[in-house]
Amino acid sequence: MVPEGQDRGAAGAVALLEQSRSTLEALDLPLNVTGAAEARGAIQAAVAQLDDYILPRFRTLDAPLLAVVGGSTGAGKSTLVNALAGFPATRAGAIRPTTRQPVLLHHPSDRAWFADRRILPGLNRITGTPAQGATDDYAGGTESAAEPAGTSLVLLADRSIPAGVAVLDAPDVDSISDDNRRLAGQLLAAADLWIFVTTANRYADAVPWALLLDAARRDIEVAVVLDRVPADVEAEVRTDLAGLLQRQGLAAAKLFVILESTLDEQGMLPAGAVDPLRAWLEELAADASSRAAIARRTLGGAVRSLAHTVRAGAAAADDQNAAGQRLRKMVDGAYQAATDQALAATQDGTLLRGEVLARWQDFVGTGEFFRGIESGIGRLRDRIGAFFSGKPAPSVVVEAAIESGLQAVVVEAAANGAEQADAGWRVDPAGQGLLGGDDLSTPSAGFSDDVAREIRAWQSDLLDLIRSEGEDKRFTARMLSFGVNGLGVALMVVIFAATGGLTGLEIGVAGGTAVVGQKLLEAVFGEDAVRRLARKARAQLQERTTRLMQAEAQRFLSRIPAEEQQAEPMRTLADQLQAVGAKTDSEAAE
Repeated sequence: MVPEGQDRGAAGAVALLEQSRSTLEALDLPLNVTGAAEARGAIQAAVAQLDDYILPRFRTLDAPLLAVVGGSTGAGKSTLVNALAGFPATRAGAIRPTTRQPVLLHHPSDRAWFADRRILPGLNRITGTPAQGATDDYAGGTESAAEPAGTSLVLLADRSIPAGVAVLDAPDVDSISDDNRRLAGQLLAAADLWIFVTTANRYADAVPWALLLDAARRDIEVAVVLDRVPADVEAEVRTDLAGLLQRQGLAAAKLFVILESTLDEQGMLPAGAVDPLRAWLEELAADASSRAAIARRTLGGAVRSLAHTVRAGAAAADDQNAAGQRLRKMVDGAYQAATDQALAATQDGTLLRGEVLARWQDFVGTGEFFRGIESGIGRLRDRIGAFFSGKPAPSVVVEAAIESGLQAVVVEAAANGAEQADAGWRVDPAGQGLLGGDDLSTPSAGFSDDVAREIRAWQSDLLDLIRSEGEDKRFTARMLSFGVNGLGVALMVVIFAATGGLTGLEIGVAGGTAVVGQKLLEAVFGEDAVRRLARKARAQLQERTTRLMQAEAQRFLSRIPAEEQQAEPMRTLADQLQAVGAKTDSEAAE
């Protein structure tokens, strides 16, 4: 059901705006890519403006206008508000910052519009009276312990303020207080129109003009008050400021001049000093169509600005997704290279160096053993059988040497992967942010032990393959003679015995070693079975090595947001908001 005072078009706009709020609030921009900080700030500001102004205004298009008085430090904002009220409603003084709790002046008949937190719902309400308005407790001077600065809004009702327009005294836009600057921005974003106060010697300052240019971009109704102007330069200064306003797209802004004068003992301007401004506000208050046009024009500009923020949010989401993909690619590439490095070392003869080769030679016998190969596999089997029946070093010694050598290869490869991934992330701002103070350039604690367990498990799998193949051959005498562990060791040697990584004498030794293992296995299982066993064993080793590297890569990958941002729906939403803003603009012009 459409709420009272809200047409169906406005109800549809409210639904779209609520969707926009949910979308922006859910948008996560955790990666420190270029522009991310600005996008986060813009999104936060947009959500706040939706709550403070856009949604409330769309829901109640006939509510009174809120005119926010803003400007630089010492421009005379509070003095101006006091003059409009006809009594010292807010504190004005030389000590900065002065405006601590903003004061909202309204006609008594408009109280309900502002007391129920229709706008600026995050600010508590303090109800004052004109008599209290001149005291520190309610005049924007000191805050009570229960109401810290920047958390409350003082409501002062007085018939000097015309019904239909409320006036709010905001903190300095360039305040030395961060909280005051934030609050000033929040209040200006919630305004239907701005009364911007500057002085004869500061009207060209950068900070005021940055805000005025923002007002121009958003089509906000602006009245500029040029305060403390010496009478002898009034015409010159008025003409210069009017020219600046016109050149910056603010030709339609109302310009009011307050001549330099002496304040009375209550800090009040002379009677009549603000009559032109008061008359303009009263004219607006008396003309419902003019008020509606201003409200719709400012609202249309705010919605178009929101559309821009949503579209920028979509671009920021794209940047986040691209950064996440880039960081993943770095890690995937580093650990794929590490996996390839480890597996290459198991296939190029590298492992048949040093300790592994020595233990294998001890296992099968002396050099005379190799010279006996030519006498036939039967004699080879007999000699190996005799070897097993004697007192050689057990096969477990060879297995241990292989485990140790393979472990060193995998750990070294993982260290290279970690170093490469860490270095890649550290030169990328997004990666730097995810790493923080953590150093991931070395393998994780316990990785070496994990590798050892996986290698032992692989060796166990390999023995299972031997047993399974032996079951098919019904444990021939040859197999019983050599033993499952002996055959397993031979199979490991065959797998590692390629000579691509060896040089000089090592090639001959490793080659002879491979021949011994190959002949032995073929004598037991046959040539085809040996190839099948070797292929399966290599595949299992590759699977375990890959799994180890992937687990290490997760140290990096788990820091990247798991889900990508959905940018395209946001672009569609931005287009819809743009249409709503344009429609609201056209209604304001009617």
